[in-house]
Amino acid sequence: MRTQPRPICFSLSLGLVVLALVLGAQVFPPSPVFAADSQAAKPLVSAIASVGWTVEDLDRSVEFYSRVLSFHKIRELEVSGDRWEHLEGVFGLRIRIAWLQLGAEQIELKEYLASRGRPAPSVSFSNDRWFQHIAIITSDMDRAYNWLCQNKVRQVSSGPQLLPDYLKAAAGIRAFYFEDPDGHPLEVLQFPAEKGELKWHQATSQLFLGVDHTAIVVGNTEVSLKFYRDLLGLGVSGESENYGPEQEHLNNVFGARLRITSLRASSGPGIELLEYLAPTNGRPMPEDEHANDIIHHETCLVTEDVALASRRLRQARAPFISSAIIPFPNAEAGFHSTLLVRDPDGHPMELVEK
Repeated sequence: MRTQPRPICFSLSLGLVVLALVLGAQVFPPSPVFAADSQAAKPLVSAIASVGWTVEDLDRSVEFYSRVLSFHKIRELEVSGDRWEHLEGVFGLRIRIAWLQLGAEQIELKEYLASRGRPAPSVSFSNDRWFQHIAIITSDMDRAYNWLCQNKVRQVSSGPQLLPDYLKAAAGIRAFYFEDPDGHPLEVLQFPAEKGELKWHQATSQLFLGVDHTAIVVGNTEVSLKFYRDLLGLGVSGESENYGPEQEHLNNVFGARLRITSLRASSGPGIELLEYLAPTNGRPMPEDEHANDIIHHETCLVTEDVALASRRLRQARAPFISSAIIPFPNAEAGFHSTLLVRDPDGHPMELVEK
């Protein structure tokens, strides 16, 4: 069970603590207005750089993703101080961050040495609104499943599922859900010859090839499209409505019927919106979710003008996690300025200007 949240103090600017304003920014607005700027000449988001999440033990997570899933660590950083506190919305933090790569895609793992957040709920379901996974492409599903079983991963799916022919957009895809050591959901996926990017079909001896997309559960696809497509400028690359016993066993949700919408920027993995048309009893993102909680994910979106992105997000009344645009003059994390904001369902999105 989740513990009672601890009070956290935030700052409005470097050195100035204004608790009320930031607590207000953490509350999701009842009626967000996500609308595109009529003068927008090009998308705000030019690329999806990485997907990241909070872990309990960084060394354990790096070992798991490296040994079991073939990621390799690019670099590691330990950070603290005002800028990071303002960015993540957590006072008194100290974080170890590791960047890992598989193929052309990257993930970012963060361990909060201080202040430590809350563990994941003891029971989570694939239709809960805090659900987010990455889809890792495999060249051989049977071999991948056997390897994951040998490494005693916690299964979510009853086994690899072959999506049937009556799901035309998804027919022939094989997929399997499981969990990492912290309970973060993951998917391994294999495309049939006529689906997926060309790079997933190159002849190779590698078992795990890269990250195709991150998937998030949303409450209303149309509302999410106003945010991701109309405001941020991501393009819709595919749509499907999935149902039936294979989908139920994949998600481990009885009666699952999903509206799935795939979005992409000009480069990087995609973002997949999962709206559960049934069952509709998935729990919402906790309003007191913070960056040091284990359920926390951040999807890193690259923008050419973070100030413009900030103005449009504020005009759209998007809930900000960061107190403002946070500058990083020495680009220690790979960018020069950044902010954290929430989508209509509370999923954190980090916009960075490199």
